[in-house]
Amino acid sequence: MSATPRLLVYGATGYTGKLVAEHAKESGLDIVVAGRDPERVKALGDELGVESRAFALDDPALVRAALDGITVVLNVAGPFHRTARPLMDASIDQGVHYLDTTAEYDVFATARSRHAEATAAGVMVMSGVGWDVVPSDSVAAHAAARVTEPTVLRLALKLLSATPEEARGLNLFSRGSIVSATEGIGDLGTLVRIDGDIVALPEPKVASFDFGDDGPEESVSVSMGDLITSHHALGIPSIEVYVQIGQPLPVDLDLAALPDGPTAREREVGRSKVVAEVTGRDGTVVRSLIDTPTGYRFTQLSSVEIARRVLAGSFTPGFQSPSSAYGPELALAVGDTQIKDL
Repeated sequence: MSATPRLLVYGATGYTGKLVAEHAKESGLDIVVAGRDPERVKALGDELGVESRAFALDDPALVRAALDGITVVLNVAGPFHRTARPLMDASIDQGVHYLDTTAEYDVFATARSRHAEATAAGVMVMSGVGWDVVPSDSVAAHAAARVTEPTVLRLALKLLSATPEEARGLNLFSRGSIVSATEGIGDLGTLVRIDGDIVALPEPKVASFDFGDDGPEESVSVSMGDLITSHHALGIPSIEVYVQIGQPLPVDLDLAALPDGPTAREREVGRSKVVAEVTGRDGTVVRSLIDTPTGYRFTQLSSVEIARRVLAGSFTPGFQSPSSAYGPELALAVGDTQIKDL
């Protein structure tokens, strides 16, 4: 690793990447912006007044060389099933910590599989350093601590909590998020964890959760990284993850016709919420809710906060989830996030 801790943001010219790079620079971190397109990467580096490095990910030797002098890689380049593995490989090989902002289940599975190698290399591998996993992992850990021997965890995500007037006409997603959420889902199906094992359901489950807005709201089960992160952090054997049906992930859209992502104003409209329901061995059921800034704003803040901690030497080697590395209080350090028991 470098003597002076340096952060490389890969995918920095994308919608989320630029938000993250700007906040990292404003936070006083020593950053390098990186991506595939030399002209765009150089332009962003010039704009921010930082070093830029342009490189593709198809040549392992080139990727390793591009990490020279880097302490932490923060991968913001989706779809992550294309970018995570080569950057993880190079990071572990070079003794560099790896972070990413994915929400793709397969990437979490890949990251978890690198635990032994990362531990041996003395580096931390953490996928999901944005929304949803930072808040969902934190509220799951908080709720699990309220029962003796938690056996079942159900998480429910509400992407946007806002009045109909506030929500009307809002653009909630960036192009990259839509591609990342829809590309490669294919045969994945709907996954849950039952008695420790990942199981594919014949069809999604539907359940209702109260986010504190309009009474119980229908939500549908989805395959999310929490099936891995919460199991790793808490050892809970049975886990299900749901998304409130009011804001389904968009599919079959004309990406070229969409704006890059929400405007600065749109990122400040409403809130995002996660409910954690935990059942203990004795049948006790508890529920806790985390209320956060909306997704892109939260991701901008949380990814840089975690990178800052790692750069400062606060990390646990191996694969970690946000709460396994930093406890359930991590999310409370991001914006005006709050947890309350229901």
